[in-house]
Amino acid sequence: MLDTHGRKYVQPTIEKTARSLLKLGLSANQVTWIAFLIGSTSGLLIYFNQLVLAVVVLWFSGFLDAVDGTMARLTKPSAWGTVLDITFDRVVEISVILGLAFAFPASQWALLLLSVSIILSMTIFLTVGAVTEKQGMKSFYYQAGLAERTEGFILFSLMIIFTPYLTIVTLVFFVVELYTAFQRLNEAKRLLTK
Repeated sequence: MLDTHGRKYVQPTIEKTARSLLKLGLSANQVTWIAFLIGSTSGLLIYFNQLVLAVVVLWFSGFLDAVDGTMARLTKPSAWGTVLDITFDRVVEISVILGLAFAFPASQWALLLLSVSIILSMTIFLTVGAVTEKQGMKSFYYQAGLAERTEGFILFSLMIIFTPYLTIVTLVFFVVELYTAFQRLNEAKRLLTK
């Protein structure tokens, strides 16, 4: 939701950064790799109780994730870049979930439920993207929903910072993600049964 409706407010900063990185000679795929390497350390930082740093690297990787897409659109988007981007986004999320699961075993059951809801929501998102004609600035059909990447990062941040409430926040995230999955499924039915 925030990605869809708030992007116009942060896009000038994203585009300025994208142009600067292109001038430095970096490609969109290289920035995708950098974002992935930075973001995937968040789980280790959580495990070693560096919670504030884990949130900082998570958000910095998320910013670079937005920048790489803009870089691709300013140059030449590639199908391979899209695959890398979506795959690495999930690995960063998995890193956070695993870091929390190993550091806080009492919350593992809630984190497992969250993982299931993310898998369900992303399966619908990717399948609809594959079978629907491209619309918009992305290289695939993008289904908006209650929980997009920014909402996920906000909820992950709350999970990391407020660990005494980890199970509760995780269950809230689970419900939000499940709602998003059904929202996307409903939209898919509308789009694909015309």
